[in-house]
Amino acid sequence: MPLSLAGVTLTYPDGDGRVTALDGVSLEAERGTVTALVGPSGSGKSSLLAVAATLIRPDSGRVVVDGTDTAGAGRRELTTLRRRAIGMVFQQPNLLTSLTAREQLQAMAHLAGRGTRAARDRAEELLDAVGLSAQARRRPHQLSGGQRQRVNIARALMNDPTVLLVDEPTSALDHERGAAVVALLTELTRQRRTATLLVTHDHAQLASADRIAEVRDGRLLHGLSTATAAR
Repeated sequence: MPLSLAGVTLTYPDGDGRVTALDGVSLEAERGTVTALVGPSGSGKSSLLAVAATLIRPDSGRVVVDGTDTAGAGRRELTTLRRRAIGMVFQQPNLLTSLTAREQLQAMAHLAGRGTRAARDRAEELLDAVGLSAQARRRPHQLSGGQRQRVNIARALMNDPTVLLVDEPTSALDHERGAAVVALLTELTRQRRTATLLVTHDHAQLASADRIAEVRDGRLLHGLSTATAAR
């Protein structure tokens, strides 16, 4: 199983006490599937992604990523695991202004220790996959919002991750461009066999998800149908 969370609880300091962000959350994500996470603001969706990304250690519970139980892993091991097995797509692309679309991807490969030629070939393959071959030499200010988000997605896939974590990728896009981005994420998930977790506020774009789970007050409600979640 590429991603497995079992009984995960996460709390944050809150004055003299602590507030519970995640309360006994258990979740599994399989290769080639999209699991959509919905729920009100502050319900724990972003905290769940942060734990799945190994950016935050939970108070208790088990997080296994690509066969690695992260509980006993040190900081360096977790960094290596993220680079190897986890791709992250944030709300804002946060592209480096001085780099072209191709160079954004090559920078990720460089961090993972990939050779220059292999990185260039991989970058060109992924830019083609997201429909941006013709924009490979353009810098962020020369791209539209939807194109920048496509570069963001391609960058997250650069090191061939088994797990793809996506946080509100359409929040800055209009409905049409947002729908195109979600359709692209779904297509790439199927093609590249990633286990994708997608946090979204737009229930109208959930028809392609394999599973929809609602997060409320730090707890996960499984098994909602698309029709139920869209109401």
